[in-house]
Amino acid sequence: MNIFPKTLMLLGSGELGKEVAIAAKRLGCKVIACDRYKDAPAMQVADHAIVFEMNNKDLLQKSIRQYRPDAVIPEIEALAVEALQEIEEEGINVIPTARATAITMNRDKIRNLASETLNVKTAKYAYASNIEELKIVSRKIKYPLLIKPVMSSSGKGQSKVDEEKYLEGAWESAIRESRGKSKHVIVEEFINFDQEITLLTIKQRNGPTLFCPPIGHEQEGGDYQCSWQPQVICEELLKEMKTIAKTITNELGGAGLFGVEFFIRGNEVIFSELSPRPHDTGLVTLISQNLSEFELHLRAILALPIPEIKCISPSASRVILSTESLSKVVYKGIENALAIENTSILIFGKPIAKAGRRMGVSLAKAETIKKARDKADKAAAFIEIFKG
Repeated sequence: MNIFPKTLMLLGSGELGKEVAIAAKRLGCKVIACDRYKDAPAMQVADHAIVFEMNNKDLLQKSIRQYRPDAVIPEIEALAVEALQEIEEEGINVIPTARATAITMNRDKIRNLASETLNVKTAKYAYASNIEELKIVSRKIKYPLLIKPVMSSSGKGQSKVDEEKYLEGAWESAIRESRGKSKHVIVEEFINFDQEITLLTIKQRNGPTLFCPPIGHEQEGGDYQCSWQPQVICEELLKEMKTIAKTITNELGGAGLFGVEFFIRGNEVIFSELSPRPHDTGLVTLISQNLSEFELHLRAILALPIPEIKCISPSASRVILSTESLSKVVYKGIENALAIENTSILIFGKPIAKAGRRMGVSLAKAETIKKARDKADKAAAFIEIFKG
């Protein structure tokens, strides 16, 4: 029998972690929110908050052992993953597994697993550990191409390069924004795709792998800007995407929701990336589905039933970005945004704004995807961020 309440520890307390915490509290769980800074979004709704550097192995293990939660739920990439392996060996459940967390936090490991071990189609890629290597592999892959840190989040440090003369700047950006101790980059073929898709994939402990209706999205500089659901896609391509997502998540193991990203180019399905947690493009499911990606993540983690996943209305999201750095923020225009029918505004509660930082999101539903996107865009445009 599955006995509640459960104690869950979030490693990372941003906006996605906040929604996981809210979903957990609705199930009566106790939530411990961890991050490197105080008053992070998830901390505002959790039972306990712990501030420490999670890429410090000793501090991470100490915090987990102090509370011995029923599940440790990584929500960010900047973690001392070697600590999670030892914690897992002590009988503490890491979501989805310590191995999966270690593989997916590094672009090289997940790309090698998909392409070389599982024979999944990806963009052409290579690695470089200095500027001379970067020049050599870039000539082989050919321009235009993308240069990314092996480990980073939200598109930080990613550059599109059209000519060799821009390589040095792209190298410096990637190394500067890299998380952890990595000093090498991944060089990728630039895919001129027709569609960019997130397929939210739910791996259950005692049931079949499930999928949400596909989500279309747009990125800028590698960071999500808007998303919509359902994305219309032919059944043959969707079937192939599901097969690939299931193949990779089966190899990673464990339980939980995975955000699996694909490019569609003509009749080609090309695997892009994978996150072993709720995906930022999946924020749209808070308004589009009967069960959000956060509720689905919790149900999979806690071995709770998922009878049906249904998209209840065409829906869309649009990010709300800060245009400058502010130590204290206030928001205006929320009343105008909410005057739009079937529209919601989520303010994440981040204590500090930075130029380009995602501070909230608008959500809208309508009769069609186009109308939902127009409403979400209009609502987001009403929100202004000022110094408080």
